[in-house]
Amino acid sequence: MSDGAGLRTADEDLLPPPDWGRSPASPGTRAAWAFGLLAAVLVTGRVWVAPGVDARALDAWTTMFVAVCVQALPFLVFGVALSAAITAFVPPSVWRRVLPRRPGAAVPVAGAMGAVLPGCECASVPVAGGLMARGVAPAAALTFLLAAPAINPIVLTATAVAFPGSPEMVAGRFAASLAVAVLAGWTWLLVGKGEWLTVPSRPRAQGAAGRVEAFRQSMRHDIMHAGGFLVVGAAAAATINAVIPAAWVTGVAGIPVASVLLLALLAVLMSICSEADAFVAASLPQFSTTARLAFLVVGPMVDLKLIALQAGFFGRRFVVRFVPLTFVLAVAVSALVGGLLG
Repeated sequence: MSDGAGLRTADEDLLPPPDWGRSPASPGTRAAWAFGLLAAVLVTGRVWVAPGVDARALDAWTTMFVAVCVQALPFLVFGVALSAAITAFVPPSVWRRVLPRRPGAAVPVAGAMGAVLPGCECASVPVAGGLMARGVAPAAALTFLLAAPAINPIVLTATAVAFPGSPEMVAGRFAASLAVAVLAGWTWLLVGKGEWLTVPSRPRAQGAAGRVEAFRQSMRHDIMHAGGFLVVGAAAAATINAVIPAAWVTGVAGIPVASVLLLALLAVLMSICSEADAFVAASLPQFSTTARLAFLVVGPMVDLKLIALQAGFFGRRFVVRFVPLTFVLAVAVSALVGGLLG
């Protein structure tokens, strides 16, 4: 038997198999169904919706939708490219070696690592699973999972561009997100139980592609996946601004607690990639700084796609405990930091 298989390092076993997270259906089948669904929606809209839509409202919706997509797309592409490069070319053990041995000290260090290692929510889940499989304390790996998509340089730069002249939004997002990640890690270290968390196994992938091919596949998958959520988020933001009566939005936006909870819930439901969510938040000026900060902090840590990924990787018993903990911490810390920002 050739020694080629022996050249694989243990680090490569920490990565999920190439087809992880991808549907077994062929791309052509998915495209055909998507095209049929889109055609049905367009026909329905043309027959029943279009006659009742005001031209000015439609123009406002289109302008908002295009603006959010055009502003966010470069950051989304750049962030996905960096995430794919890290996944394909940087062994997970590199990160493990820089962590302290004591779990309590490893938690804040893992949080700080998120500030220098770009990655979206989708990438942080398998990386955290790989770190656990390598022996990193679960609390530290989970802290990195929360911090990386929220405070990395791409996300902070996008936030600065989305909120020009408002450096307090960048500082507030960084401070609140890092605090939530560290507090969640320490809380899990104190109360978490081993049976609540399934550490994913890493079977050897037979006939794995080379690193360049792995980068290409990861880039293609993530840009299509994250791009879809960006479009949905932009459409939702445009709808809020152009379709919902202004009096309703103003009424909720003027209630401090209700506005914070509303945008936190929208962040979960809209599931926007963290490289793009700042542009959606900036398109909602009727809401307070605190409410929009809650949107930016909650989104990268608790959203529908992230919940699904965590359930598939770590088990449902983990999700029903970790997700509520993270959501409560994110809302509470956002309210506190937003209050300090004024």
